[in-house]
Amino acid sequence: MGQVDVVGRLIERAELRGAVVRDVDLREARFERVSLSGAVMRGMDLGHARMDGDIEGLVLNGVDVAPLVEAELDRRYPDRVKMRPTDVPGFREAWDVVERLWGGTVERARRLPPALLHESVDGEWSFIQTLRHLAFASDAWIGRVILGDPAPWHPLDLPFDEMDETPGIPWDRDVRPSLDEVLALRNDRMATVRRCVDDLTEERLDADTEPVDGSGWPRPISYPVRDCLLIVLNEEWQHRLYAERDLDVLESRGK
Repeated sequence: MGQVDVVGRLIERAELRGAVVRDVDLREARFERVSLSGAVMRGMDLGHARMDGDIEGLVLNGVDVAPLVEAELDRRYPDRVKMRPTDVPGFREAWDVVERLWGGTVERARRLPPALLHESVDGEWSFIQTLRHLAFASDAWIGRVILGDPAPWHPLDLPFDEMDETPGIPWDRDVRPSLDEVLALRNDRMATVRRCVDDLTEERLDADTEPVDGSGWPRPISYPVRDCLLIVLNEEWQHRLYAERDLDVLESRGK
């Protein structure tokens, strides 16, 4: 096959598992929601690149850099280690941290003109959309999976972009509620998580959930309670970092 020119084109939903990518110029390319697990890259020229995501078992020039990255992130964000709790007191402390940190982020957002909270930065969710997604995550993993409500959804819930449209789950990305409207939902869902961790026991933490009745997302199967809570903590931690990053940009726009 001769050279294929895809400069500036969108390559979406492509199946490339097992493919050999050779003599390819990827300068200025952008990768979103791409799985590179098991990939081997040799003879690379990687300069001024930026990678954000879950990194595990990444070897660069013979060095496993994932532990180095993890250690540096823990150094930069001392509260980050609390997002990996192992017992009931640890989960309660982790949620204390989430409430405290998000409280500061919301106060920072309140100082911006309301219109900016609907603006996207570099194609990412707006601040309002981020809060809507976290409400969805709480409904999915706490309301549906742990508490057993097969349809805990609120009309403002916002699923992750790559999820297939699912009957019964709201998905209106373009609606523009006010910050106070979204915070009313958000605070209600955060209170539900608070009650969940306050009522948690070690026995319950080590147990599996009962599958809910009916189809939907997450799939109606059994999940470890511990894993569900860790998913929620990870969502809260990562999306607050993204929100803080984007607020830096939005504040410069508001001047």
